[in-house]
Amino acid sequence: MPAPVLYCSDPLNPRRVDAHFAAEAHEVRAAGGDIALIDHDALLQGDAGRAVARVPQGMGAALYRGWMIPADRYADLSTALLSRRGGLLTAPDRYRAAHELPGWYETFREVTPASVWRQADPGQTPSAAELSALAAQLPAGPVVVKDFVKSRKDAWDEACYIPDPGDARQLHRIVGRFVELQAEFLAGGIVLRSFERFVRDESIAPELRVWWLDGEPRLITPHPDSRVTATTAPELAHVAPSVRSLGCRFVTTDVALREDGTWRVIEVGDGQVSDLHPAWDPAALAGLLAGE
Repeated sequence: MPAPVLYCSDPLNPRRVDAHFAAEAHEVRAAGGDIALIDHDALLQGDAGRAVARVPQGMGAALYRGWMIPADRYADLSTALLSRRGGLLTAPDRYRAAHELPGWYETFREVTPASVWRQADPGQTPSAAELSALAAQLPAGPVVVKDFVKSRKDAWDEACYIPDPGDARQLHRIVGRFVELQAEFLAGGIVLRSFERFVRDESIAPELRVWWLDGEPRLITPHPDSRVTATTAPELAHVAPSVRSLGCRFVTTDVALREDGTWRVIEVGDGQVSDLHPAWDPAALAGLLAGE
């Protein structure tokens, strides 16, 4: 029996799946899977009991598919489901490991850009001296800034790419702007990653999302932000051992082809909260979720 899948409910109609995931949930049902609904807003507000009120008692361990959940709230969700004789197939510690860069970086160190980080609260920009000391731990060259979960590639020059991290004023200004744009959604802290140059081929999505289930690559889609939807088959033999070592049942890796011909991991994510490209047929992903 495939595991049931938990989807976020529509905020305006709690009996329905959130519109963003409705087509995927429909395909899961069509493939023979069971679904249940949780209230994502209630979960983020700290009321996990209300969030799972519509989940049937005794449903068993489930996969979640929905909007991102902070790791602490995911743990609350797990506890609330256990109280209803249910649970999550991905344990809270494994969710955090895949969802936040400090959790997965050491496992993927050889296949991803060099990275350093420090904790920071929303609205808190480290001093110029603190950031310079952090950047000094990386190889010489440009860096990008992100938090433990996301970057601001949509504001590349303003709040993402730092051409000369040795310029303390430039470093502090760009990181500060990133913190400002993330606002209350800053996750975990500040991450600086070495910038690597990747192949740009206008006929193929520059970044591919690989969906792994039980350590095997099962689906390749464009990164959800890509304007190009065509994909290719990336070389993943050197990535697979890291995925398996992470010990998470359902993960994604965003990969890109470096100019030297090596496929590199740009980001790792828990598959439960990884978005699918809007132009992609949800049936392929739904088949994985329904156990096909």
